[in-house]
Amino acid sequence: MKSHKNILIAFLLNLFFSIFELIGGIFTKSVAIISDSIHDIGDACSIGVSFFLEKKSKRKPDSKYTYGYSRYSVIGSVITVLILLVGSFIVIYNAILRIINPVDINYDGMIIFAIVGVLVNLLAAFVTHKGESLNQKAVSLHMIEDVLGWAVVLIGAIVIKFTNFVIIDPILSICVAIYIIIHAFSHLKEALDLFLEKTPENIDLEEIKHHLLEIEGIKGVHHIHVWSMDGINNYATMHVVTNFPTHELKHEIKEELNEHGINHVTIEFESEDEVCDSHECVVNHSGNHHHHHHHH
Repeated sequence: MKSHKNILIAFLLNLFFSIFELIGGIFTKSVAIISDSIHDIGDACSIGVSFFLEKKSKRKPDSKYTYGYSRYSVIGSVITVLILLVGSFIVIYNAILRIINPVDINYDGMIIFAIVGVLVNLLAAFVTHKGESLNQKAVSLHMIEDVLGWAVVLIGAIVIKFTNFVIIDPILSICVAIYIIIHAFSHLKEALDLFLEKTPENIDLEEIKHHLLEIEGIKGVHHIHVWSMDGINNYATMHVVTNFPTHELKHEIKEELNEHGINHVTIEFESEDEVCDSHECVVNHSGNHHHHHHHH
């Protein structure tokens, strides 16, 4: 349950910090800081959402959710991403207004805030970086982004201090926002792939099929379906054609799939003269059909 506590700590750290930051942004008149605080408040909310969903996602399978609840954590990452996207667009809009009519900025205040910001977020990133689920990865990514965002603000503030070129502030905030948007979209894609039951990235079906056919006694493998619940746990179902459907064979198949990172396997054995009613099998068995007729 450690991941929970980490998320909760990150949530509280972020929430207090983003409020402190909003005040700081208003005080220094820096749009980069204000925009960062909007993004941070968004993060805090989304971490809150993921905290509750992560908790739910740890529940054991029951008769209502036979696969368990791990997809809830994926929904958490989708909500997080949406909040980030909205926040980033608001930031870009405000930054453009600032570029049109620049405002004087309190750069000394900015420098102090940015130093505090880098330190606090490094701490938070350190606390959350061990997460495995997609959701915790999303949270940890936020933290790293926040550290980067602050480093950028810090550099910007120092440059403004020496050049008095205030337009740097909104330009930086647009860069940070665009960076966040690009990352958010790649997260969204990962989550949607899971909901669309796409074969997990690290799994090569052809290779698996090839390895299974090398096992003694297996005449054919079809109807292979591989999917993932949450980006970590992979499931597979398949029909295996064999004349010796033994425990040992089943065990061997499971071992092979385990090596490919698939830990939940459902196998249906079929004998060679059984005609599977799907089109795919007809193709697979076409070689065998001739000699079936001799037996009869």
